[in-house]
Amino acid sequence: MPRVAFITLGCKVNQFETEVIEGLFAQQGYQAVDSDEPADIYVINTCSVTHVGEKKSRQLIRRASRLNPEAMIVVTGCYAQISPDQVAAIPGVDLIIGTQDRRRIVELVEAARDQRQQVNAVSDIMQAWEFEDIPLFSRQGRTRAFLKIQEGCDNYCTYCIIPYTRGHLRSRPLASVIAEAEKLITAGFQEIVLTGIHLGAYGRDLGGISLEDAVAALLALPTLQRVRLSSLESIEVSDGLVRLMEQDERFCRHLHLPLQAGSDPVLQAMNRHYTTADFRRQLDALLARLPDLAVSTDIIVGFPGETEELFEQALAFVATLPLARIHVFPYSPRAGTPAATYSGQISEAEKKRRTHAMQEVGDILAKEYRRRYVGNQGTVLFEHAKPGLAEGLTSNYLRVYVKETSDLAGQIHCVRLDSLYKDGLLGTLLSSRSSNET
Repeated sequence: MPRVAFITLGCKVNQFETEVIEGLFAQQGYQAVDSDEPADIYVINTCSVTHVGEKKSRQLIRRASRLNPEAMIVVTGCYAQISPDQVAAIPGVDLIIGTQDRRRIVELVEAARDQRQQVNAVSDIMQAWEFEDIPLFSRQGRTRAFLKIQEGCDNYCTYCIIPYTRGHLRSRPLASVIAEAEKLITAGFQEIVLTGIHLGAYGRDLGGISLEDAVAALLALPTLQRVRLSSLESIEVSDGLVRLMEQDERFCRHLHLPLQAGSDPVLQAMNRHYTTADFRRQLDALLARLPDLAVSTDIIVGFPGETEELFEQALAFVATLPLARIHVFPYSPRAGTPAATYSGQISEAEKKRRTHAMQEVGDILAKEYRRRYVGNQGTVLFEHAKPGLAEGLTSNYLRVYVKETSDLAGQIHCVRLDSLYKDGLLGTLLSSRSSNET
């Protein structure tokens, strides 16, 4: 039985797509092995969001070739899509396939093997107009599963390469979303995370439906335990979505709303369609309706033209926001994007300094958010355990640790939140919730 290993870089969408590809190989009799083991085939799902992602992609391609020089090397994902010639030039690469046509990946692998020559199967992603609906073949699980329901982005933020690697908006038909969710629930998953490249745009190309309809359809499944959203634009959080969250506790009280910059001139230069005041108003309105809502965000520092004064404005603004978590990224110029040609590029050393300064603000906010819940109770879906210590997440994305020797993975328990601990809270197990409770 041929052995195939999978290596994934980048976002949750990439992780989901690797699971789909693994299922396609399994259907054809291939055996999946760990990525650090010798294999007959290595599939590397690459990232191109930053230059670091591309560098790591190249390193992992070469590493796979060293593990077994006779193995087939298959490179897919965003880096393969945007730079197929660079990938093709890496010694050992046998097949390049971008972010489309991955339904045919096993067929293409076998064709490249039979031809004994490199195959470049990257197609023009800007000509893709339908969601590539590939079934997620049955797999067993006990905690969280990602379910991709949307592809592509038409926003064209000036720093972002993703529209060029993923193409136009395409949405998964609602019937397919429901069918895949039912399979995941049957397989034992307790939480489904809806994900996409531009998730808030779900349904725009289908006519008459929206992300709200997808969430409502999942909440109509009586055996669903939890549903969570991966990332949304703040201006795309509809009243209907908030109402669903108010009405059904299975809809997790957590929204990831990328701010990206804390000053209006930088937001405008980024082609973001809101101001800092807009973001603050939305945040305040959400928390007025959902006081226990966790809002996390992304912030890019060192964007071209971000002066020291603008950065200080951003630090001051972000410090006032009631955020649960901040992910900070130094700006990474991407060839082919407008921002890569802008004047006022910031040095790497200065971007590093700003990243550290913004992350310090984020750490303070995160600690303040966690401290609010000390002494409260929370319902925790446990993910995995280390010896004597189990950990999991509440609905509002608090990481909770419990000193417990038994395996709680996949179980939902009520926990008293006793004290701050590591990156979350240390708690005491109070009770369990059966799988048919909501």
